[in-house]
Amino acid sequence: MRVAAILGLGCSAKNLKPFQFDKGVEWRMGMPAAGERCDVILLFGGDGTIHRHLGQLVRLGLPVLVVPAGSGNDFGRALGLHHVRDSVSAWRKFCSGAANVCRIDLGVISAMDIGGGAPSTTAQCRSAPHEPAQRSLSPRYFCCVAGVGLDGEVSQRANRLPRWLRRHGGYVLSLASTIFTFAPLPMKILTLVKDTAENDDGNESWIPRSEQPTLLAAFANTPFYGGGMKIAPRAKMDDGLLDVCIVGDVDPFKLFCMFPSIYGGRHLNIREVEYFQSACVRVETEHPIDVYADGEYVCRTPIEVSVERAALKVITL
Repeated sequence: MRVAAILGLGCSAKNLKPFQFDKGVEWRMGMPAAGERCDVILLFGGDGTIHRHLGQLVRLGLPVLVVPAGSGNDFGRALGLHHVRDSVSAWRKFCSGAANVCRIDLGVISAMDIGGGAPSTTAQCRSAPHEPAQRSLSPRYFCCVAGVGLDGEVSQRANRLPRWLRRHGGYVLSLASTIFTFAPLPMKILTLVKDTAENDDGNESWIPRSEQPTLLAAFANTPFYGGGMKIAPRAKMDDGLLDVCIVGDVDPFKLFCMFPSIYGGRHLNIREVEYFQSACVRVETEHPIDVYADGEYVCRTPIEVSVERAALKVITL
């Protein structure tokens, strides 16, 4: 068996040793090139490392084992791989012939250029009839959660922290210091729905779902982000849907008090929080604002966010 090992920041060859118990495995370092003979990929790192490699992982179509070794590790958490020992157990099963490989969805972000161009052929969502022509620019995959608003500001601050601090609550520290300074932004969120009228030929149209000052809009493929916060407690990685969590204009003190409830998913009971599922959403803001996914900067609004079903093969427990 030929195995490629991708080592994220802070990892080295010594991290491979717990996985090198089978002498019949041929190990190679780095991302395999297209057409290179390889059977499986081990990826050591956190959500940011995984995010940066998703495009090539999807193109290769090989099974991927995530080894949590980053600051957040929310993707590993969603797969049930909380610690390195969990990944070692999953690897032993895989090497023994167990069928512990499954396909999961990935989110896709397409930055929209509102102008005179025609819709891009790579876009996951389509422009509705009679709308201004729009083009999708450089779609990007994400594995966990994409966020607009407060999340972008927090991620930006957290990414500036020393790596050791990011691994020990950096996102939470950045969030606590941002809650009292971040102002809600006018934001419009639309969902793509199919017309069901008898005289309709199955056309799809964009329907406004939320138009309000918004602190945070999160589009989730997994329940977790920010190092264990359960922002989307009902999210599943194989249902073809995004779980959308919108936090409206909340008093900063109330937001600070509700913050611990996110870890248990209890924030959905708060009046200013809206939660729904959709296969495709569009986000529009008065002025372009940053979009982050898996803790990494992606683009600026307006965007469309969608799902690519069964996009990635993963090894699980």
